[in-house]
Amino acid sequence: MTLSNATAFAIAAVIVGGAFTALQGPTNARLAGAVASPVNAALISFAVGTAVLAALALVLRTPPDPAATRALPFWAWLGGAYGAVFVVAAAFAVPRLGVASTITLMIAGQLVLSLVLDHFGWLGVPRQPMSMGRLAGVVLVLLGVFLVRRP
Repeated sequence: MTLSNATAFAIAAVIVGGAFTALQGPTNARLAGAVASPVNAALISFAVGTAVLAALALVLRTPPDPAATRALPFWAWLGGAYGAVFVVAAAFAVPRLGVASTITLMIAGQLVLSLVLDHFGWLGVPRQPMSMGRLAGVVLVLLGVFLVRRP
């Protein structure tokens, strides 16, 4: 099997993004302790992220297309809200559960909902019907959650 450059880049990007997710939990947990709230930590985190993205958009010269944004369904605007829940949950959970347990539980939640989204083709994703292999993969991750949580 050969990978296209775009596929290889996508794989590398999600591996790096996943690694940064592991950094995000303890970073925001530390920030939450200093600012007395995981919500305040998430607010600061999103403000910094917004500034970074604004600078990157300026450097890359990629202005949004107002016409295209007006045609979006309502749910396409909710990504930031989902991210806010993720960041607050991680900032709250990491000091209580540890990084590995927090990330493993988050991945389990992502996989369960991902199977449902794929199966029904919701939110514009290509339909990928549920199969025993895919279900077994998620069950193994859930078993991994149990194993990671054990002392």
